Amino acid sequence: MASVSTILLLLLAVIVSGVAARASRLPLPLVQIALGALIAISAIPTVELEPDLFFLLFLPPLLFLDGWRIPKDDLLRDRAAILELAIGLVVLTVVGLGFFIHWMIPAMPLAVAFAVAAVVSPTDPIAVSAIAARVPIPKRLMHILEGESLLNDASGLVCMRFAVAAMLTGAFSIQNAVLTFLWVAIGGLAIGVAVTLAASLAKRFVSARFGEDTSAQILVSLLIPFGAYIVAEHFHCSGILAAVAAGVTMGFTELSGQTLAVTRVRRAGVWDTVQFAANGVIFVLLGEQMPGLLAKAQETARSAGHDQPWWLAVYVLAICGALAVLRFVWVWTSLRFTLFKAARRGLAPPKVSLRLVGAMSLAGVRGAITLAGVLTLPLVMNDGTPFPARDLAIFLAAGVILVSLLLASFGLPRMLRGLEVPPEHSDQRWVDEARIAASEAAIQAIEAEQHVLAAGRSDAYVYTDVSARIMDTYRERIEGVAGAAEPTEASDLIDKVEKRLRLVGLKAERDEIFRRARSRQLQDEQVRKLVREIDLNEARYSA
Repeated sequence: MASVSTILLLLLAVIVSGVAARASRLPLPLVQIALGALIAISAIPTVELEPDLFFLLFLPPLLFLDGWRIPKDDLLRDRAAILELAIGLVVLTVVGLGFFIHWMIPAMPLAVAFAVAAVVSPTDPIAVSAIAARVPIPKRLMHILEGESLLNDASGLVCMRFAVAAMLTGAFSIQNAVLTFLWVAIGGLAIGVAVTLAASLAKRFVSARFGEDTSAQILVSLLIPFGAYIVAEHFHCSGILAAVAAGVTMGFTELSGQTLAVTRVRRAGVWDTVQFAANGVIFVLLGEQMPGLLAKAQETARSAGHDQPWWLAVYVLAICGALAVLRFVWVWTSLRFTLFKAARRGLAPPKVSLRLVGAMSLAGVRGAITLAGVLTLPLVMNDGTPFPARDLAIFLAAGVILVSLLLASFGLPRMLRGLEVPPEHSDQRWVDEARIAASEAAIQAIEAEQHVLAAGRSDAYVYTDVSARIMDTYRERIEGVAGAAEPTEASDLIDKVEKRLRLVGLKAERDEIFRRARSRQLQDEQVRKLVREIDLNEARYSA
């Protein structure tokens, strides 16, 4: 019963955090961490955070959703930059930061220092998304950060696994490390793709034979990431990469258009709720663990060779500074190389300021992956002695998470203010052509269906009139798209005014429906249907 109460309390904290963040204008993750700390210092029992359970419950659905919704074209377009950050930067961070931590804290063995460096090297997609919700990050930069954070989890955690194995056994083999990394990464990606394809084919077969059950389809989509994660972990592959690959594959399978519209609408609402709740619980749990880590500060400081706990803050800040420097150097070097290749091809490379490079460096936020990863450090060595500097490693990782969130939350808005970014290629022409083609296809289909329905009927004029009216709306859409001019300040103002007036009109419609419902002029089912139509239109114009 205590566990159930704790879970309900965590969910209540997530709800309260949304209101508190809007009222205080503070970043939502920081508010959630503060509420978690408040829960921990109250009389409520502390949550015993089991890393394996934490990974299984929260990370697969969130990583799956990020992979599902990330723009696939942008992911493929910037694949070189993403892979450089997700693999190259991680390796550089593990080596460079590992030696730096061991030099700074001699009491921490080199293998443990490498493990700490590995676990703080991955950026967190959940934290990045939370920061991006309130910081106007350029779209292309955001897509690169999302792609990096989706892929570097596996490389960072695999490096941590090698470091821990070296600490436990006293041996390390580069050949075994490379082979293991390839198995973990490629196996995880393959399993994620296979699980999603199998589930999609099974859903399509059942729907074709027996019809589509919306609730069952939504439940299947919720189970896919857990299935991919569990299967991958069973074969000692990366469950994280499996969940990401499953999400990316889900995005491609949805292009078949086999799912009913009502299923897509309801599923989107369910997944939005899951995302909000799981994101919030992760940060609340992070805050809930903080007081316990601080309570061990004195003992942890002694293990590092100091009597004063404030040395721990110095270590955390130094590690964050080293991470920022390594990331800045890597991003700047990678960008110079990319511009050099563009110049070799005869292209005119855009001018990129150091502020943009600094913003990309500052946006490397650490989060749940780092916390859960560091908590998987073993308690004891193979001979039964305590694992060296385990509490210190956990404290340093938690401190890096908190400081990186603070820096990104308060530093990024100032760094991005007034920043000139390279112009992004506009895809509006392709969108307009698609709208025109879709409208023309709709006109042809309506005309053909009208002839079939009206054939041999005495009331054929009804079908002719209705189809003509519908086709006129499509022709108006074609004319509006074809005659659209380049956006101007006047057209932007017109769009804003039209959106505002449409929203006002929809609100008035809904108020009238509810008024008639209260006076019993409409039945509940009728009210739900009408309100849902209005809500969908409002969501369309509010997007």
